[in-house]
Amino acid sequence: MKRSHARFSFAVIVAVLCLLAWSGFLRKPGHLERIENSGTLTIVTRMGPDTYHRTNDGPSGLEYDLVQRFAKQLGVKLKIRVAPSVDEALNMVMSGQADLAAAGVGVTDEREQRYRLTDPYMSVHPQLVYRAGDSAPKDLDALVKQSLRVAVNPGQLAYLHQARDKDLDGIHWQVDDSGAEDILYRVWNGELRYAVVDSNEVLLSRHFYPELRVAFDMGGVKPLAWAFSPDSDGSLYRNAQAFFASLERKGTLARLQERYYGHLDQFDYVGTRVFMRHVAGRLPKYRKDFKKAADKAGLDWRLLAAIGYQESHWNPSAVSPTGVRGVMMLTRDTAAHVGIDNRVDASQSILGGALYFARVKEKIPERIPEPVRTWFALAAYNVGFGHLEDARIITESQGADPDAWVDVKKRLPLLSHKKWYEHTEHGYARGWEPVRYVENVRRYYELLVRITQPGLMTVDGDTARGNAREPPEQTRGMRLGDAVESAF
Repeated sequence: MKRSHARFSFAVIVAVLCLLAWSGFLRKPGHLERIENSGTLTIVTRMGPDTYHRTNDGPSGLEYDLVQRFAKQLGVKLKIRVAPSVDEALNMVMSGQADLAAAGVGVTDEREQRYRLTDPYMSVHPQLVYRAGDSAPKDLDALVKQSLRVAVNPGQLAYLHQARDKDLDGIHWQVDDSGAEDILYRVWNGELRYAVVDSNEVLLSRHFYPELRVAFDMGGVKPLAWAFSPDSDGSLYRNAQAFFASLERKGTLARLQERYYGHLDQFDYVGTRVFMRHVAGRLPKYRKDFKKAADKAGLDWRLLAAIGYQESHWNPSAVSPTGVRGVMMLTRDTAAHVGIDNRVDASQSILGGALYFARVKEKIPERIPEPVRTWFALAAYNVGFGHLEDARIITESQGADPDAWVDVKKRLPLLSHKKWYEHTEHGYARGWEPVRYVENVRRYYELLVRITQPGLMTVDGDTARGNAREPPEQTRGMRLGDAVESAF
């Protein structure tokens, strides 16, 4: 009887243990489950305009936008750690200090063997850059024959050797781990003669350093991906793969890439240099007016200043053949509409432009998120709200998203084609003008943001850095010349 009772008790204990194991009390939770239980996703990234940086409006950068969306999809908070290089970011993932690396990680054979890498979310090209005025090597042979030294970071060098194999053996490499931002600056100021930097980082910086030039592409296509430790169970990695597939399918990835790179395709060297000269020479006279008017209208003064520069180059005496005039180039009707009686008075013109732009923006549906809502308002400010609506209707009729600037800007030029405008409510418009207008204002605005926020690329005190060292002092902020910096 006792033996039978013991067997029964043992069976009950086994059953209870099995039930506990099945319910998760004895089962070790997977990577994704641990994140969901803790409520926090920890990622590691780099400081840079292409990855993560802080602005007056909060964090920004393509990698930041992506991981923020990923954390939101998981229903957890995002914790950001900062590493000074891609290699150190990968080390932090391997040591368990971060769940994933979203740091512009280039895909190489070696990294694919050591880490779990997602499918690429974008691709770039390593490019040889130099400063205008220096001789540009025509090809790789010139780098070898002339014994030219080329600055490159360690991760870039590994990729180039994989992409070009033996073609690079004779080049005199100057390995530099200070980051693309600093390398580009040092090429611009003459400290370095040549360097290899990814095309997206060149694109983001050439408007700030207009003397930079691209000699040629150094390697093939370089995919960028997120990296995970191979020691995890792969649950978070698989979720990230599905996340990117969903972004691609919905067009969200294309819209995010347009946000950061879509307005930078056209580069105007002369125009950029003139802008920098006017920032130093003209803007200080009207900065207080822009700030006062922007505060009254609820706008960023730098956006208002960027509009003013696009309109008149900050010239209060500017006048067009059609009669618009002043810093903000107001029509007589618009000035009267916002209560302005002297269009050539700079402070009145700036206030009038601010009030008018704010009214235009109020017409843009609130469901459209920033910064796209502002871009639509800029287009409407230039071409008229009615014409913008016509373009959005055309966009929707073609199966694209009428709330996405990346889709609408492709249809705005159709307003100048009879096939399309004769079926719209507001008729003909030079639809390519608002596209150029918006992209110019976006460039001027970003230049002003970088100029007026010298700590843009710093690591702030609230950012957890783990064991990663702080970026070197020379990478802090933009340096754009004494004349520009002294104006601010």
